[in-house]
Amino acid sequence: MVIAADTRVTSNNQLAQATERVAVLQAENQSLKAQLDWFKKQLFGRKSEKRLIDENPNQASLLEGLEDTTKPKLEPATEEITYKRRKGKQRDDSCVTDQGLRFDDSVPIERIELSAAGLNEQNRDEYEVIGEKVTRRLAQRPGSYVVLEYVRPVIKHKLSQQLATVPAPCAIFDNCMADVSVLAGLLVDKFVYHMPLHRQHQRLKQSGITLSRSTLTLWVQKAIELTKPIYEAQLKHILQSKVLAMDETPIKAGRKKKGKMQSTWFWPIYGEQDELAFTWSTTRATAHIEKQLDGFAGTLLTDGYAAYDRYAKNKPQITQAQCWAHTRRYFVKAEDIEPEATNQALDCIGALYQLEEQAREQQLNPEQKLKLRSEKSKPIVDRFLGWCYEQHQRTDLVNSNPLAKALNYVRSHKEQLAVYLSDPDVPIDTNHLERALRVIPMGRKNWMFCWTEVGAQHVGIIQSLLTTCRLHGVNPYLYLVDVLQRISLHPAREVEELTPRVWKEKFAANPLRSDLERI
Repeated sequence: MVIAADTRVTSNNQLAQATERVAVLQAENQSLKAQLDWFKKQLFGRKSEKRLIDENPNQASLLEGLEDTTKPKLEPATEEITYKRRKGKQRDDSCVTDQGLRFDDSVPIERIELSAAGLNEQNRDEYEVIGEKVTRRLAQRPGSYVVLEYVRPVIKHKLSQQLATVPAPCAIFDNCMADVSVLAGLLVDKFVYHMPLHRQHQRLKQSGITLSRSTLTLWVQKAIELTKPIYEAQLKHILQSKVLAMDETPIKAGRKKKGKMQSTWFWPIYGEQDELAFTWSTTRATAHIEKQLDGFAGTLLTDGYAAYDRYAKNKPQITQAQCWAHTRRYFVKAEDIEPEATNQALDCIGALYQLEEQAREQQLNPEQKLKLRSEKSKPIVDRFLGWCYEQHQRTDLVNSNPLAKALNYVRSHKEQLAVYLSDPDVPIDTNHLERALRVIPMGRKNWMFCWTEVGAQHVGIIQSLLTTCRLHGVNPYLYLVDVLQRISLHPAREVEELTPRVWKEKFAANPLRSDLERI
């Protein structure tokens, strides 16, 4: 009897161990499937984060009782009307052809006159030309280059017989054979349109210009060095903001060892006046944040990277805010495994974004936006955080479950997620920053890496200015042509006037031009 009892106990223990092992393997298998689905989505899936909703009438909503917090769904009113309309698409005066070709006065027009078909010497007297019709088509010339030839007269003084020559116009660099238009074109092609220098070198060669690739590299380096004081002035102004958004993105720069590049990071900082500065570091540690944000006091909007938490800790002058878009992405990863719970969370976050969209469409001032967030967004956030706490008590959620990771993320950052409710100047997410830093991943797809660490710093300098140009609607080519000539004449104490934000107001109406445009 004792042996039989021991055998049953052993069997029960083995069964319990096997059941526990199966549960662990199932959780591991579920986690691996989720990772595989994520990789498939990155390769083949939709890149847009816009949610496609299939309404389920049997699914309860997390927003029950808060219907008035979203836009009311009213039945559309109908009325019977009678009207006449002209068939075909209506076009305004800017449509210069029936095909809808539009262009401004800066586009050159080449006129090609065609002879009247059918007219010859025999029947010319039988017809007369009474008018003309114009058809316009868009054409393209390959990128062309022009050599500026400065003809300088040599003058001889009759009495003293001394010779003198009219001096040549000053170049951007000493003994540089490149016009400012070429320097600006190199920078714009490489950093706005992501065309590596070796492709630009090929285009020059095909146009009959013989230059070494190292010469192009040297021109780019020197041109960026000229703009470094402007970048530093812009970064200084950004740090005076009350609200900053900050992120990080990787870049290969410099050799770590033979055959292996070093992993480094850009840390873009977005100011409240739509200015951006790409700072650079060899590490992803908190020390870089401490160095770059020295003296800053205000709200720092970031994702959930732990370095920002360590930075803001024990700093009473820093208020840390959390990005809701990153929070949403954690729940999206759990959508396949926990569809019902995930849909409730996404519905709640979607309601918050609807309110933000409403504020943008109505162009609410800060007081009105604060009132909207306090009266309508705050109840949704409170309901959402309470729901997350209830879900976190579920005993069937293992730590490897994507929903459990999303709930842990919310629990760790719930105070930071609520910061935007009490400050109308704080955005709900860092999407504006992520859109602006896309120039770095786009560059990585083309020029791949930076051969040196100095090259990475140069990329950060020029991209800070060119991206800010885009944010303020400034033509980057016109900006560079003007600034590269103006910077040697401009007082150093007023260098902030050359940042794109101020340059647009002071100099954009009458910028300095290249000699090529004066011909």
